[in-house]
Amino acid sequence: MTGAPSQAADELGPIGSALEEFMGATIADSLEGLILFVAAFVVVYGIGKAVLLPIVRRGLEARELDAHAQKPLLKLATFGVVFLAVAVAFGFAGFGNFLVSMAGIAAAGALAVGLAMQSTISNFVSGVFIYIDKPFRIGDWIEWEDHSGVVEDISLRVTRVRTFDNELLTVPNAQLTESVIKNPVEADQLRMKFVFGIGYDDDIDQARRIIVDEAERHPDILDDPAPSVRLTELGDSDVGLQSRFWIADPSRADFVRIRGEYVTEVKRRFDEEGIDIPYPVRTLEGGLDLANEQGVLGAAE
Repeated sequence: MTGAPSQAADELGPIGSALEEFMGATIADSLEGLILFVAAFVVVYGIGKAVLLPIVRRGLEARELDAHAQKPLLKLATFGVVFLAVAVAFGFAGFGNFLVSMAGIAAAGALAVGLAMQSTISNFVSGVFIYIDKPFRIGDWIEWEDHSGVVEDISLRVTRVRTFDNELLTVPNAQLTESVIKNPVEADQLRMKFVFGIGYDDDIDQARRIIVDEAERHPDILDDPAPSVRLTELGDSDVGLQSRFWIADPSRADFVRIRGEYVTEVKRRFDEEGIDIPYPVRTLEGGLDLANEQGVLGAAE
């Protein structure tokens, strides 16, 4: 019984020996390990944050990676620094081999974590595919299912999209990779279409000329590719002429503004030159029979 404290005291370092004067050898040994662990962690983490992370950041910038790709990679680098600091501190404090200890913990918890985090893992994998495939980037206007908006942030788990009503949507990455995503601004040019309905008695060639002329007049509509008009519909009350034209450097704001200005000018020209844009017409046919059954009027009188 008397040998145990003496053996523990022999194994104490300078810090433990100093603490032993105020407490038992066992407590002094535990506190010494904790102090060494914290000190080693702070030193390694501080060096990694001051030296390693700036090097990683400069390397990513040198490769001209997009902002949405740099952010998660920097997070992974930070996690690596923390992991390295814990591993070094674990050994420096005399707690044993950190990797061996973590292997046992990981094996015990892998099944439970996997079952509990199926959706999270799915979103994480989807986030990796988004970074690799780059179907969209921060600042792009995207549309999927019944939603649309501008991408504000892309992380490994979710993507944040600001709608045009200024609502913020936090979308799991798996939902985006499993859906059809339309990215109207991925290319440098965007083709726009609009169907003008004119009356059956109106001159189609005259209407075509007005539609093309107003497209050529608009400063933000490209001359190459040239605007075009095709007869695409024969409706119940109108003839549909589809206008097709291109804009450069598209954005949602430009899309709405240019289309609105262009349609307004075409409508004004139609009014000036007597081309009708008819309302939908509904024709009701049939008759209404009024029968006077005997005794009804007499009773009413």
